[in-house]
Amino acid sequence: MLKDILHDLTSIDDVLFIVKNNGVVSEIRSNYLKIHQKEKWITIGDNDGPCHMHINSELIERAEFVTEQKPDKISYSIRFFDQNNQRVLAGFITKMYDENNNPNSDRIKMYYDLFEKYGSKNIIVFDKNKEK
Repeated sequence: MLKDILHDLTSIDDVLFIVKNNGVVSEIRSNYLKIHQKEKWITIGDNDGPCHMHINSELIERAEFVTEQKPDKISYSIRFFDQNNQRVLAGFITKMYDENNNPNSDRIKMYYDLFEKYGSKNIIVFDKNKEK
């Protein structure tokens, strides 16, 4: 299911993937990135291209659908956590508002369609036996 969620995110234009670690934060904008899996490694992007990421599927424990109220708008994301409850990756669906700060109903619907597709649960725990 982890690869499925990542595939759905990479299929949406203007998703900002943020890879987070203690010493580094990397941001990669999705515009229909390729995705494939070989054994435990899920690769997003072109391995020979200027930017890609490798995700160890065995270390991602859960995903969370998060809507977060900011001062002037709501952010929409799917965040991925490891076994230490640390966020290691997030996919933020961007361009949710127009230049006048009005909500973009089509983009918001895309987020909620994904939410419904994965069972309308805020937290999805990955079953490592089914992921292989």
